[in-house]
Amino acid sequence: MNDFNVSEAGYYGEFGGAYIPEILYSNVENLKNVYLKILNDPEFQREFHALLRDYVGRPSPLYWAKRMSEKYACRIYLKREDLNHTGSHKINNAIGQILLAQRMGKTRIIAETGAGQHGVATATVCALMNMECVVYMGKTDVERQKLNVRKMNMLGAKVVPVTSGNMTLKDATNEAIRDWCCNPSNTYYVIGSTVGPHPYPDMVARIQSVISKEIKQQLAEKEGRDYPDYLIACVGGGSNAAGTIYEYLNDTKVKIILAEAAGKGVDSGESAATIRLGTVGIIHGAKTLLMQTEDGQIQEPYSISAGLDYPGIGPMHANLAKTGRSEVLAIDDREALKAAFELTRLEGIIPALESAHALGVFDKKQFKPDDIIVLCISGRGDKDMETYIR
Repeated sequence: MNDFNVSEAGYYGEFGGAYIPEILYSNVENLKNVYLKILNDPEFQREFHALLRDYVGRPSPLYWAKRMSEKYACRIYLKREDLNHTGSHKINNAIGQILLAQRMGKTRIIAETGAGQHGVATATVCALMNMECVVYMGKTDVERQKLNVRKMNMLGAKVVPVTSGNMTLKDATNEAIRDWCCNPSNTYYVIGSTVGPHPYPDMVARIQSVISKEIKQQLAEKEGRDYPDYLIACVGGGSNAAGTIYEYLNDTKVKIILAEAAGKGVDSGESAATIRLGTVGIIHGAKTLLMQTEDGQIQEPYSISAGLDYPGIGPMHANLAKTGRSEVLAIDDREALKAAFELTRLEGIIPALESAHALGVFDKKQFKPDDIIVLCISGRGDKDMETYIR
C-alpha cells in the first residue's frame, strides 16, 4: 500500500477512521468486513458494469474542448459525467452501493442530499431495483432545488425536509445518521460522497474510479499516452474528484488541481473553502479538516452551489492537500458563474454550478501549450438554471 490509498485501519495519513455511535458499530464493522469482497466479486462487477453501460450510458465521452483550448493555450479535455443518466457522476455510486446493499440483505435505503443529484440518483436506482427509499434534504435545499425534489417524488422516494441548523447538507446528513441508528438491521445508508466513517470514503472512491479508468483508455486513444499533465475537479465532499484522480494517485507525473467553493470570498465569513480554512476535527464519523470555531462548533458553510457547501471534506482529500499531492484553489461564486457562462458560450455545454468551480481554475493558473488537461464536468446545469437566470 502506498501513502495515498487508505490504510487497513481506514486512515489516509492522519485523516479518516470510524468515529461512530455504539449502536452503528456492528453495521459499519459488517460493511467494512464485506465491502471489498463484494466489490471485487466477478458477478458483482459483471452486473455493475452491465448497468453502467446499458442504463447509465457509460463510458462517458472524453471531449476535446477546441475553443476553450484555443482561449487558454493548452489542450483541454472534458470528462463528460454530465451526460450520464440522471445528469451527474452520482449515479455510478448509487448503483454500486445499492447492488452491495442487496447482497447484504438490506431492504430499505436511506440517503442524504444537498443539490439533489445524489438523491435523484439513489431514488432512480431504488425504483430500478424495487427498494424502499427515504431521502433527507435540508429545507433550504428543498426550496432551491425544487425540480430535483419533484423527480425524487415521481420516482417513488420519500423526501424528508430537515429543519435543524441552517437546513442544508450537514443537517440532512445528521438526520440520515439518526434514522440509521433507529433502523440498523434492515436499512442501508447510501452516502453520496467520499465522506463518513471508514469504509465509506474508500468504497465511494473505488466505485467512482470508473471515471479515471475510462480517462486512461480514452487518452491513450486520443493522445497516444494514457495520462494527462493535469487533472482538475471540484471538491465538496470529494467523490467526483476522487473518481477522476483515483487511477493516477501514485503517478507523480500527473498533477492534481482541485477547486473548492470560496463562496463570497475565503475571508468573507461566507465560504465553503474547507481545506483552506479548516482545522482537524471529527464530522459525520471521520477525522478530517472542517470549518469550526475555536471551541469546536461547526461553522455553517456557504456557497452558491448546493453541492459544495459542506463544512468538511473527504479524508482522502484532506491528506492529498496536506501532503501537497493536490493543489487546492478556492473559487468564489462570481468566478464560478463567469466560468459557467464561458463554457456555455464557447462549447455549448451548460455545466452544473459545482463543475463551474473546476472551470474557474483556468483564470487562476497558467498552463503550457503542450499541457494536456483533463477536467471533470461532474454534472449538468439543468438544476441550476434558476440561479443562472438570476
